[in-house]
Amino acid sequence: MSTQAFKRKLTASLIGDAILVTETYGTGTLIHTSTSSTSYGTYDEIWLWAYNDSTADVTLTVQYGGTEAYQTFVVNIPNRCGLVPIIPGLLLQASGTINAYASEENVITISGFVHALSDL
Repeated sequence: MSTQAFKRKLTASLIGDAILVTETYGTGTLIHTSTSSTSYGTYDEIWLWAYNDSTADVTLTVQYGGTEAYQTFVVNIPNRCGLVPIIPGLLLQASGTINAYASEENVITISGFVHALSDL
């Protein structure tokens, strides 16, 4: 059995470009919806980075797979210091979503890619 991996853009990105975080609370801005597969061995491996174009640090809340407390984490994104890693290749499937909101609207962008993995 061999594993196949294909690099894909985030589903909320039109052409592979950055996604602007426009929300400041609630469900947040959609970043990615994972594969609908529930099969063992078929996942999306997700890699995300954030950039803050504000003149101050901004708090970014990422909802990974849902909006429950255990699915949510908070990251401080320093202002204008390059791309900050926020998701280091974590797995998701079953149409799980990644959403994000920030303490300031329209200053955080999220870039990244997905490795669509399957060993079936």
